[in-house]
Amino acid sequence: MINRRMSSGLIGAMALTLSGCSGGRPPLAPGVAESQLAPCPASPNCVSSRADAAEQRVEPLSYTGEAAPARTRLLNILRRMERVRIVQSRDDYLHAEFRSAVFGFVDDGEFYFHPSGTIQVRSASRSGYYDFGVNRERVEGVRAQFDAALAKITSTTAK
Repeated sequence: MINRRMSSGLIGAMALTLSGCSGGRPPLAPGVAESQLAPCPASPNCVSSRADAAEQRVEPLSYTGEAAPARTRLLNILRRMERVRIVQSRDDYLHAEFRSAVFGFVDDGEFYFHPSGTIQVRSASRSGYYDFGVNRERVEGVRAQFDAALAKITSTTAK
């Protein structure tokens, strides 16, 4: 009888802990301040094109021409991904939430378009300390799709 109560209590505590961790709190200051995305915290669960540390650094996305077609291309990529919600969409900024399949953990992805042909990128987990490379993998996957879409457009217009 005691073992059954103890195991029920343990399972309940684990479920409560996991449900309390899923989602997490939204970032305190998402968006652009002084023409920059927020820097990554010291924890290894964030990557950014602004980061100095190699383990957090990713290259910005790049585009040619006007920002509007690049923004549309990026939005199309994000909308085709599973468990993604576009939180904010402006001419020069996108904020998307990426939710994990199993526990529903949320990562925030931000993209800031510069007229210079670069898109600053930041992807960070809301909860936990490690992300096991998920944010980097996601950003590099988005980059691959973004570059492939640009190559397809370029080859079609060159014919």
